[in-house]
Amino acid sequence: MHEKQPTLTAVVAGVLIAASAANLAHAEELRSTLTDQESVAVTIYNEDLALVKDTRRLHLEAGQLDLALRDVSGKIRPETAQLRSLSHAGSFSVLEQNFDFDLLTPGKLLEKFVGRSVGVVRSHPTTGAETIERAEVLSAAQGVVLRMGDRIEVGVPGRIIFDSVPANLRDRPTLVVQLQNKTAADQQLELTYLSGGLAWRADYVAELNSSDTQLDLSGWVTLTNQSGTTFANAKLQLVAGDVHRVRQEFDQIRPAVARMKAQAREESAGFAEQSLLDYHLYTLGRPTTIADNQTKQVALLSAVNVPVRKEFVLQGADYYYRAMYSDLGTKMKVGVFVETKNDEASHLGMPLPKGTIRVYKKDRDGSAQFVGEDNIDHTPKNEVVRLKLGDAFDVTADKKQVSFKKADAVGRYSYASEMEYEITVKNAKKEPVVVVVKEPIPGDWQMLSESLPHDKTAAHIALWRVNVPAEAQTVLKYKVLVRF
Repeated sequence: MHEKQPTLTAVVAGVLIAASAANLAHAEELRSTLTDQESVAVTIYNEDLALVKDTRRLHLEAGQLDLALRDVSGKIRPETAQLRSLSHAGSFSVLEQNFDFDLLTPGKLLEKFVGRSVGVVRSHPTTGAETIERAEVLSAAQGVVLRMGDRIEVGVPGRIIFDSVPANLRDRPTLVVQLQNKTAADQQLELTYLSGGLAWRADYVAELNSSDTQLDLSGWVTLTNQSGTTFANAKLQLVAGDVHRVRQEFDQIRPAVARMKAQAREESAGFAEQSLLDYHLYTLGRPTTIADNQTKQVALLSAVNVPVRKEFVLQGADYYYRAMYSDLGTKMKVGVFVETKNDEASHLGMPLPKGTIRVYKKDRDGSAQFVGEDNIDHTPKNEVVRLKLGDAFDVTADKKQVSFKKADAVGRYSYASEMEYEITVKNAKKEPVVVVVKEPIPGDWQMLSESLPHDKTAAHIALWRVNVPAEAQTVLKYKVLVRF
């Protein structure tokens, strides 16, 4: 009768025996764990990059020694690591360092023993008596292949006993530093390194008042830790700005995606901002724990009664100034924008990190409804924050080309034409609105006639502010000469 062969998970029992021998495998090295840690500081940048400063106190003997620093980030960039003594400056030199990132698992243990001998424990089906048979591991890829005596076994016919744990197989990420130490003493060491797996972004929530003239704004920092390590009671700092980096092949951008919903916190527990080179540094006023595989939100700012200006914009296109067209569109979309100035007069004035602003407004029953969102880039103090919330339902426009004729192209021009347009802006609201009509006119152009005066806000932009009464419409007509 054939015994039922357990799956690969049956190896776990054998691993427990192997793990008990792990201390012997690394007995000659000095191990430092989180019990030696005095403090940790984490500075997180925008794109999957963080600077970690890990301070530990431990006793170093004189001479050459291997120091195993456990619980470093699993996404450490070891080429950036720097270890120094804060209490005994210059007392040691670093000869070499190794980052062991192969973590102890049943599968990894089997892989390390390919070509080596293990013990296979079998239990008698009737008596339960156990026997041990030696076997050579031939393969651990997509299953286990063993040579047992003069036969080949596929799968695991029993528990596997490993004689040891390979030196570079760790139960957690470990940086091993070989030191030449001069002074035998208790030393305060600081390990500094760059790491991936940590990211942050800003999220904002705004609520418009009933007249769309003011909003309340809350800003939050959304942190995501996928580094493989928990940073307990860390001093947290965030850098806003686009730091130039030399991209490596193993760099991966893991954008932080999270939903945010929380109550405002006291400003004393929030972030203090300062300039750093040409970036902005935000420092949390209290320690916080950044757990592995966790997304958390921390209050960034809170402002009430921020004055805003709502604007309806009909955006044109330059292609229809180059040829003859008939109707250019009916019931064209009119964009809805709100903007404010990031200054103290608007109850703001703090450099705003790039992120998403989600806007809400209360309905007649007092329930907040989502009315749109937009991204902002890093916004310095005194700059304008402008958001597109969507397209208006009750404000639309019809546009057509009324006439088109060729004109004389003289001098340096090879093309010239006169064209006339008619734009009918309709308002189904019960209150009047102002619609900004923004037309990008290419080439060298001259306005020949118009029913409303325009502003030339840029070399190729003609802008009209069209007043439309409640439940009515206004027609804008203009003729323009365009030359290329």
